[in-house]
Amino acid sequence: MERCEWAANESMVSYHDEEWGVPLHDQRLLFEFLILEGAQAGLSWNTILNKRENYRAAFDNFDVPAISKYGDGKVQSLLADAGIIRNRLKIASTIGNAQAFLRVVEEAGSFDSYIWGFVGGSPKTNNWSSMSEVPAFTDESDAMSKDLKKRGFKFVGTTICYAYMQATGMVNDHKVGCFRHGQV
Repeated sequence: MERCEWAANESMVSYHDEEWGVPLHDQRLLFEFLILEGAQAGLSWNTILNKRENYRAAFDNFDVPAISKYGDGKVQSLLADAGIIRNRLKIASTIGNAQAFLRVVEEAGSFDSYIWGFVGGSPKTNNWSSMSEVPAFTDESDAMSKDLKKRGFKFVGTTICYAYMQATGMVNDHKVGCFRHGQV
């Protein structure tokens, strides 16, 4: 069975086979992926994937209203938590992003409808024969990044946004020969 070559170990294979590229509309999971993709900046996805359960425990299972109210005491405990990436800017961005997320929900009705609007509400299917053909960013990820930043989100550069689009199934970047390409 052929799969995308980046799925090189057990946890990455499981993630590739079960999650990556599957269209996602769950508000909590959309927020979780936004935070995890930002946390990955400068690191490997494998590192973040291995810390995912720790992130869920540390950040109240990505409960957006709860995170939006985190204060200094919670920030200090997160900075001491070896199970997550202990970067002050990334932790602060998680809290700020939760607050911005709630503003988007209030304005747009749901984060789902807002974020999926960048691809017209439907997944875009690409037909790459090699992972080397996959772009790092697109016009859609540029637009998403620009709008998210305007709304106060952090760690949402265009490359992070494109990885987010791939993870949440807004784009199908499984290579054509991968068994998941036709499934998602």
